Amino acid sequence: MENKITTTTLAEMKARGEKICMLTAYDYPSARLLDEAGVEIILVGDSVGNVLLGYSSTLPVTMEEMLHHTRAVARGAKRALVVGDMPFLSYQPSDSEGVLNAGRFIKAGAEAVKVEGGASVAGRIKAMLDAGIPVMGHLGLTPQWIHQFGGYRVRAKTAEAAKSLLREAKELERLGVFSLVLEGIPWQVAKLVTENLKIPTIGIGAGPYCDGQVLVLHDMLGLSDRVPKFVKRYANLGEEMRRAVSEFLREVKEGKFPTREFSYEMPAEEAEKLEKGQEAEDF
Repeated sequence: MENKITTTTLAEMKARGEKICMLTAYDYPSARLLDEAGVEIILVGDSVGNVLLGYSSTLPVTMEEMLHHTRAVARGAKRALVVGDMPFLSYQPSDSEGVLNAGRFIKAGAEAVKVEGGASVAGRIKAMLDAGIPVMGHLGLTPQWIHQFGGYRVRAKTAEAAKSLLREAKELERLGVFSLVLEGIPWQVAKLVTENLKIPTIGIGAGPYCDGQVLVLHDMLGLSDRVPKFVKRYANLGEEMRRAVSEFLREVKEGKFPTREFSYEMPAEEAEKLEKGQEAEDF
């Protein structure tokens, strides 16, 4: 396929200094629109739990839910690289379970998977890579670890913590991950990591010096009630939806919708027969 984005494409983009754009999508129409717009990576994020399924965190999201949304996204994305976000407990229990579930993503249409964590999941990541499954890493604020970290807090705020994160990033690169998401860390730390890795970094709440950026689609479009500090809203579709629904409600109540313009009509001769039949009580 012409201009199909691959992991090699992303490495070449970093080498050229060309920024990478990644967004989340969870359904066919969103994926198709992002793909047509030119987004390089579409992440089927476990953030689906927050923005579509009504969960308070990503932790309840299941593999079955993720695979359902991955199949839909894969049908809409022809050019972008589709990455499946491995949900909580889909890889933590064992190497074999991690490989099996990563493989299920690939069978569902993803071309890579994303795994949260560093040294503690290095074995899982290596097993996936050994099975031929491309892996995107994720360090910094890792939402699947919020109970251990005490909530959604900026990570690597000290020099020592920054050095530790850099060591983990280098280890993930050594293992063979093709890119690394850096979430919720100071820009100085993201800049340090980006400059010390050959693989691309994708920032979310990590400042302007990463090789690329990712946001949750619903956050940037104004479809989420609350958004983090680092999110810029590029549209307010939530407000536009409320306006449209309110107008529809009003027109229905007032009998203004539908008009004949939005109705089907019988051929004139058939309408005439119907009318004559009514007059003759031929029913």
